[in-house]
Amino acid sequence: MTNKLFSLICTLFPLFLSAQNDSLLIDSVLFDSAIFADTFEIDTSFTSDSATTPWITHVPAELIEPLPAIEITDSIIPEFPDSIYIKRLYSINSLIPLSYNPIVRNFIHVYTDKKRDKLESILGLKDYYFPFFESVLAQYGLPLELKYLPVIESALHPRAYSHAGAAGLWQFIYSTGRMYNLTINSFVDERYDVIKASHAACRFLNDLYAIYNDWILVIAAYNCGPANVNKAIRRAGGIKNYWKIYYYLPRETRGYVPAFIAAMYAVNFHHEHNIKALPASMPVETDTIMICDNLHFKQISIVLDYPIEKIRLLNPQYKIDIIPGLKAPDYLRLPIEYIGPFIDLQDSIFNFKDSVFFKNNDFLINPANYANSRHSHIISKDQAKVYHIVKSGESLGIIAQRYRVRISDIKYWNHIRSNTIRTGQKLILYIPKNRLKNYSGSKTTQPSSSLNGEFVYYIVKKGDTLSAIAAKFGVAEKQIILLNKLSNADKLMYGQKLKIKRK
Repeated sequence: MTNKLFSLICTLFPLFLSAQNDSLLIDSVLFDSAIFADTFEIDTSFTSDSATTPWITHVPAELIEPLPAIEITDSIIPEFPDSIYIKRLYSINSLIPLSYNPIVRNFIHVYTDKKRDKLESILGLKDYYFPFFESVLAQYGLPLELKYLPVIESALHPRAYSHAGAAGLWQFIYSTGRMYNLTINSFVDERYDVIKASHAACRFLNDLYAIYNDWILVIAAYNCGPANVNKAIRRAGGIKNYWKIYYYLPRETRGYVPAFIAAMYAVNFHHEHNIKALPASMPVETDTIMICDNLHFKQISIVLDYPIEKIRLLNPQYKIDIIPGLKAPDYLRLPIEYIGPFIDLQDSIFNFKDSVFFKNNDFLINPANYANSRHSHIISKDQAKVYHIVKSGESLGIIAQRYRVRISDIKYWNHIRSNTIRTGQKLILYIPKNRLKNYSGSKTTQPSSSLNGEFVYYIVKKGDTLSAIAAKFGVAEKQIILLNKLSNADKLMYGQKLKIKRK
């Protein structure tokens, strides 16, 4: 059997080894940003009739025997014969055909020899990113092997940006990103969003497969666009085969499919090349929480004592460290162990120096949505503030019934958008003082905005005007000005305390 395999190799490889040179620059194939900063060429030699030469694909199982174990040590970079590469590629469970030829072999050498340090970094990051890719690919019924596309597109660098303007793990250019409904503005670029960009990539891949019905051509078209692949097919006489249209494709795309195959090989067989994963600083498990107000990363970082660099790494879609959640709710991703503390401390987080972080960002406030923004409830003299700790099995309906308040009020008081609450969550409720004795198990506080007598204090909120405050309390603007000795009533300060006479 070994002789048969050897005979097969000897028969086919002279076709490749007596070749003409056609060098490919690899930096634009593996990663079009600056991660692969040093550029070098790969020998991609073919025979003169290579456009029509059969390529070595999966070798029939009957020609493959178990290969003898090769003893290697950590001090060497092992090299293997082509027969071993063929056997290993054949062993990968892949719906996408994994061909082998000198170009694939040279790209394998790039990953396992010349760029070993980059592969170590990729291996460390894949445990974090691959589950996201696989989950979204599975939703669309696509081959899970397509998760290797971001490896050759961005080297799994979340803030990858190419000289051509492609961004993110999946390297979308602006026009394609907008075509697949990714938001791109001054605050947010969803091309960097691991989940939303993955959904966009899957929709794009689905559209490409509807055109070609061939995953290798889909991968090529993902790189250079369907127009270039269609032109190559036309010039090749209508043949829909990547290896047959190879020379008609753009120079970069000629190496793209071989790089994809090599990336699959390198990730699956890195141990055999003495390559170990470089520990990544990504958390093992993360979760998201919806943000319905403007929030700065520094507010989160300082209050939760979590490095801002890691917040950026988990949320690369926010361009200037701001989640503009007031205009349209968006999510924040944090390690799972920080989700509970964020919920418990969310009032402190949102209020922490917000007048400092958003002093020059008044344009973030959408007046039309201000009624839904975060602000404190004004406690009347007949109300008391009650804290309720959610118990197992409780719902908003049960809690509302117990305290004889409306579900919508509970959601309003606690800035809750959905009907979901969690066990242990602290809820704020406002109930009449004469019913306090019925809730002895709940914590209560006295109204902080009222005074004994004829005055109340009011804390100025975002968007407040003197006329609006006066109307709220049914008093004249001039009375507020005189009582608080305001020199410039047109410039109320956020957080300013005003003394107001009861009507």
